[in-house]
Amino acid sequence: MKIDLQKLPFALKPFLLSLFLSLSFLAFLSFQTPPHSLHKPAVSLPPDLRIRPGYSSYDAYINRQLNKTLNPKLRKIWTTRDWDRKVRVFSEFFDNLKVRGFLSNDSKALCVGARVGQEVAALKRVGVNDSIGIDLVPYPPLVIKGDFHRQSFDDRSFDLEFSNVFDHALYPWKFVGEIERTLKPGGICVLHVSLSRRADKYSANDLYSVDPLKELFKVSELVEVRRIDGFGLDTEVVFRKKMKK
Repeated sequence: MKIDLQKLPFALKPFLLSLFLSLSFLAFLSFQTPPHSLHKPAVSLPPDLRIRPGYSSYDAYINRQLNKTLNPKLRKIWTTRDWDRKVRVFSEFFDNLKVRGFLSNDSKALCVGARVGQEVAALKRVGVNDSIGIDLVPYPPLVIKGDFHRQSFDDRSFDLEFSNVFDHALYPWKFVGEIERTLKPGGICVLHVSLSRRADKYSANDLYSVDPLKELFKVSELVEVRRIDGFGLDTEVVFRKKMKK
């Protein structure tokens, strides 16, 4: 509908002019304000670690991850059909860590990217009661809301951190940096990763050897690497944070 400004009451003309200028300014700002931008690594990534393209912003990445995490069919599977099997297998992994001296009942443990918390339930089953998980979507009481690129915990909080979602990190250097920040000196980080096959469509990076992990962990030493069969992941990598001199 076309408005004839000449026929409008005089009192309305300043209001319409002000409204037009305000909307024009807001439109200008929308074009000038970029979306939540992606962070570039301070140094080039190792050749055996590649970030998958296709994310225009960090928000786009988060939304992509939430598409999986909030999928009602997957969440039902994770909390019913898969629950007992995964808790049992995780319990075997954690019992083995106890035998090797990396974990004890007195450990304070964090599971990074824990979904609905099967690994947290497994830690508690084997006697590590002071355990919690973080994920974009909480699942109380086992998992609280958190972003593994920016953990909410204080420095030197945990004796052990476990994760099998390294491939979902858009910023692997931040993922590792937060683990090292929140580990106590002498603390253990255990990662389950896939080296022999590409991960699922929601993965944000592809890892082709353990070498990039050795470069990313700046204040930790590589302790062990072993083959495993862990829900599509084939390698267990163990780091120990160095004691402060």
